[in-house]
Amino acid sequence: MKIGLTYDLRDEYRRLGYGEEETAEFDSLETIQGIESALESLGYQTDRIGHIGALTARLAAGERWDLAFNIAEGLNGLGREAQVPALLDAFRIPYTFSDPVALALTLHKGMAKHVVRDLGIPTPDFAVVHDDFELEGMRLPLPLFVKPVAGGSSMGISPAAKICELESLLPACRELWTRFGQPVLVESFLEGREYTVGVVGTGSGTKALGVMEILLQPEAEPEVYSYANKRDYQTRVCYRLANGGLAERATDLALKVWKGLGCRDAGRVDLRCDSRGELNFLEVNPLAGLHPEHSDLVILCRLLGIGYQQLIRIVMESVEERLRADLKAAPVAIP
Repeated sequence: MKIGLTYDLRDEYRRLGYGEEETAEFDSLETIQGIESALESLGYQTDRIGHIGALTARLAAGERWDLAFNIAEGLNGLGREAQVPALLDAFRIPYTFSDPVALALTLHKGMAKHVVRDLGIPTPDFAVVHDDFELEGMRLPLPLFVKPVAGGSSMGISPAAKICELESLLPACRELWTRFGQPVLVESFLEGREYTVGVVGTGSGTKALGVMEILLQPEAEPEVYSYANKRDYQTRVCYRLANGGLAERATDLALKVWKGLGCRDAGRVDLRCDSRGELNFLEVNPLAGLHPEHSDLVILCRLLGIGYQQLIRIVMESVEERLRADLKAAPVAIP
């Protein structure tokens, strides 16, 4: 099987003048090499494609692949993560991870929370605000938390994201509007502990790998899993497996979220407890980072004794099972 790798390489965008935080979601060469090596060790033939521009050019030149291993985050627009999968769908090339609908929905944290709330899953009260006028009409009690509505990798998140005084809300939102050029999600701040759940599979075949608690160290920026804390996780963050009743509840919520939002193959669901210790949905990451050392899903797998090659094998097994099911469900042509 010939597998094309679609991705956004961070160094390439940095050379074009994009900043550190703008490219936070993009992948390092180590990630591409890690995925490539893991796939080749599993017997697949790989071909590096790269970003949507490179993919478009090669498709136009007539090139095709049996499957695309897609981790492309995209650069522009609220549907940026859906762009490469939509293009692959148009050319009937199967790919790993979620489809354009799920990726567009989950990237917009406000839209995802609407669906999750309709599924009966608790999530902090929220509003999506585009300008000063919308902010004036918002009525949510303090403390609040603000972040870009379609950011990832903790982009735009710092201690200033927690709003304890109403006078701080407008300046914080204006700063995010200016920096990221997208709406801001304003939600009730949750005071409790934070967890991420690793999920694999699709539909009825979905299962949780495990639940990991994210514990901030004294050296960390307080209270939030910020961009700086995630970047310097070796000294600022402690990760440990959760178990018992809380882990069971986290698993149940994560699986409901994953299936309800139509996510596929592998990713993460982030949860946090409120002041009463009740778990709430924060966001889902259907294109979870796959750096061989420091991505959260990889760290969770390491705690579970799952090596990097084994994780990639799990992803590929999910894809192949899904494609076999799709083939069986395909309508039979009537002669």
